[in-house]
Amino acid sequence: MRTEHAPAEVNIHLRAKARDRLLIDQAAELLGSNRSQFMMASALKEAKSVILDQTSIYVDNKTFQKVLDWLDTPATQEQIEGMKRLKATKS
Repeated sequence: MRTEHAPAEVNIHLRAKARDRLLIDQAAELLGSNRSQFMMASALKEAKSVILDQTSIYVDNKTFQKVLDWLDTPATQEQIEGMKRLKATKS
């Protein structure tokens, strides 16, 4: 998990229970990072997840109907082949 980052611009202070800090330190050590790096990476990952889960797309009725029509259209041969390639790729 060691990566080079630009210097931090602001401080974020947290209060934690001793057992929580020990758990965080243990996890950070397993990944080869320090407490701050681990907490920042974890917090950013969770923040992105929350934002992505809460993102809504608003469209007018005409656009929404186009999307529904597109979803109802059978896949083309090109799309089927593309899905086969994706399924065959190791994640």
